[in-house]
Amino acid sequence: MSVLKITKNNFEKEVLNSDKTVLLDFWASWCGPCKMVAPIIDEVAEETKEAVKVGKINIDEEGELAEAFKIMSIPTLVVVKGGKVVESSVGVKPKKAILSLIS
Repeated sequence: MSVLKITKNNFEKEVLNSDKTVLLDFWASWCGPCKMVAPIIDEVAEETKEAVKVGKINIDEEGELAEAFKIMSIPTLVVVKGGKVVESSVGVKPKKAILSLIS
């Protein structure tokens, strides 16, 4: 399963009502560090597809979601379990650190 594009239209279904842990990547096309972390997020999505749903939220397109999560800096990774935020991390992280967020 590849990375999902999360919008306010599918947020409730894909994130809040997910039976899996959800890793959200808040990003923007103009963000250099976001581009650095993107291939790592893709790898994590592929390696954890049985247990984790991975979604990307473009803060320029989904300002309401960015505001709801109080995103101040990007990239920001947020882990949601059972509809609740359980972890978050700001900045570029190595794959091992991202995997430890969702384990």
